[in-house]
Amino acid sequence: MVAPGVPHSARDAAGAVVGIVVNPRSGTDVRRAVAAAGAVTVEDKANAVRRVVLGARSAGVERFVVHHDTHRIVRRATETMRGLDLAWLDHPQSFTEEDTVAAVAGMRDRGCGVVVVLGGDGTNRAAARGWPDLVVVPLSTGTNNAFPLMVEATVAGAAAGYVAAGLVPVDEVTRPVTVVRVRTEGADEPDDLALVDAVAVDDPYLGSFELFDPATVRTVVLSRADPSAVGFAGVGGLVEPVGADEDAGLLLRLGPVDGCDRVLRGPTAPGHYADLGLVEARRLPLGEEVAVDGPMLLAFDGERKRRLVADERVHLSVRRDGPRLVDVDAVMAAVAGAGLAVS
Repeated sequence: MVAPGVPHSARDAAGAVVGIVVNPRSGTDVRRAVAAAGAVTVEDKANAVRRVVLGARSAGVERFVVHHDTHRIVRRATETMRGLDLAWLDHPQSFTEEDTVAAVAGMRDRGCGVVVVLGGDGTNRAAARGWPDLVVVPLSTGTNNAFPLMVEATVAGAAAGYVAAGLVPVDEVTRPVTVVRVRTEGADEPDDLALVDAVAVDDPYLGSFELFDPATVRTVVLSRADPSAVGFAGVGGLVEPVGADEDAGLLLRLGPVDGCDRVLRGPTAPGHYADLGLVEARRLPLGEEVAVDGPMLLAFDGERKRRLVADERVHLSVRRDGPRLVDVDAVMAAVAGAGLAVS
């Protein structure tokens, strides 16, 4: 029997652990200067983390695995809270995406049932690198946000808590997402992935890492294509929408505008539209590989990551073997249906 005034979740969530990853750099890159992307401040992120924790506590979770960052975001968010069990990961910081990779791997090793990731497509890609079958609630605080959810942080935290505690079965409210797999042919480079888009860029300069000049893009492989999104997922969606639940991706081949019969105008970054010469656009069945030959730069989820030299080749394919995305709406509907929030 549950004590009066104590929700069922508080009885059953003992031992449940939620991980929280926050990228201090997300929402701050050069696209604030060259486009019209909005900034996400440290205070915004700290407030979101605080709401995630409060939401998870409403589901009875008191144990969290967290990481250090340059702006002390998690510490700011939780320093006035009492009764929290915070396990701090202690690994050397490189001030690159490898910090996210290491943090999520540490959260896996510490037994987290769910990880809440605050960032954009790139942050969540790094999280998936650290834990390939991660159960994730991705909260949007980045520039390109085709993968993260636009959901209130309090409710996101509550959903994470209910799933981590096993009060809502994980198999009923999560699904593996489609991702773009990157396979290197005949080289020592490791395989890689993109959650949303893998882009081949005809540009010799790595630059600021953030992909921006659309005139240099030649090949795009998308795991989803949404005409209401921004970035290449939105550009592709204006040609051929492909839902995240479909067993297909989208291939775009692009060229110089003055050399193409078709010209596509799309939102390549927040507040920035560009014309792109459209050579080919077609659905890409799961598992079909697209070859990309160097010299070329490869960008994953909006950021330049790797240079292909001459005679080097990679193969891009869309596969449904990515992290498990929590359906927050389905979790909260299950909570309501089972009366888990009622004492």
